[in-house]
Amino acid sequence: MTKGKPWHLKEGFLLGAGLIVMGLVLQLSIGPINWSIFTWPVNIVALGVLVAVIVGMYLLRRRVVAFQFLATFGAAVPALAYGTLLTIVMGLTRQEPDGSWLSDMLTFWPFVLIYTYIELILGLVILKQISVAIARRSPLMLRPSFIAHLGLFMALAAGTLGNADMKQLQMWTTNNPELANRYAGSDAFHQYERFALDENGRHVELPIAVELKRFIMEMYEDSVTPKRYASEVIIYSKASNHQYAATIDVNKPVTIDGWKIYQKDYRLTDAGDECQISILELVSDPWLPWVYAGIFLMLAGALLMLFTGRGKELRVES
Repeated sequence: MTKGKPWHLKEGFLLGAGLIVMGLVLQLSIGPINWSIFTWPVNIVALGVLVAVIVGMYLLRRRVVAFQFLATFGAAVPALAYGTLLTIVMGLTRQEPDGSWLSDMLTFWPFVLIYTYIELILGLVILKQISVAIARRSPLMLRPSFIAHLGLFMALAAGTLGNADMKQLQMWTTNNPELANRYAGSDAFHQYERFALDENGRHVELPIAVELKRFIMEMYEDSVTPKRYASEVIIYSKASNHQYAATIDVNKPVTIDGWKIYQKDYRLTDAGDECQISILELVSDPWLPWVYAGIFLMLAGALLMLFTGRGKELRVES
């Protein structure tokens, strides 16, 4: 550090703890984070603001000791420790919408603040690496640590800000609309279904439509447990003005026009095997390709570190 007493791991853990306390205060005072306000284009604006803040902090790093500290291991290690701990809690706790604090971690302020803190650190480290590469006239994409850091930054940013644009809907389909109305109590069924239900039970019109041709049910011998259930469907695409035949099995979704269609459930009726109700789940996550791209860069950086042994960061004069 150029000014003041150097900061180390102790200060890093204190900063992380302070963010957790701040998050708990926000959780108690204003409630969980409402991600619905970050739907497109607000989320891309938020990402632009985050990048601008990171650039501003980097430019002021020589004047503000804290900004300079954030690009060091003393800040990174505690931040990753807190992030890992919260992620473990998330993995050990059943996650469900509108759950308690720990059962809905994506809306839990301490969790989001810690990961935003990690994003700030990553951004400053990336800018530091770019500055070093320019000064030494070395190609950035040959530096494994830069590739890994960039990938992690992309994956975290897309995974959090893109969460607001993710849609998870439920669609009831049948080849007998009258039967569906009687069992589901809904008037939204047609020969082909172009509406689905969101988590609040509201009907959402889709850019695709699904027609159930046949519901497949295979049972184990001498048992009432299903061995397999699936739906043979025709999917109509509004974008391409084409129709596609597909079979949707459990754990074997069909992807079309950015939607993944899963076989979720079914309802047995007394109308025979040919007239059953198939419940499908439709998921759209437009930011997911960016998450995958970030993960790919992280893996590429890790492999380069393994084969080249260039994982150690270059020391630069701050």
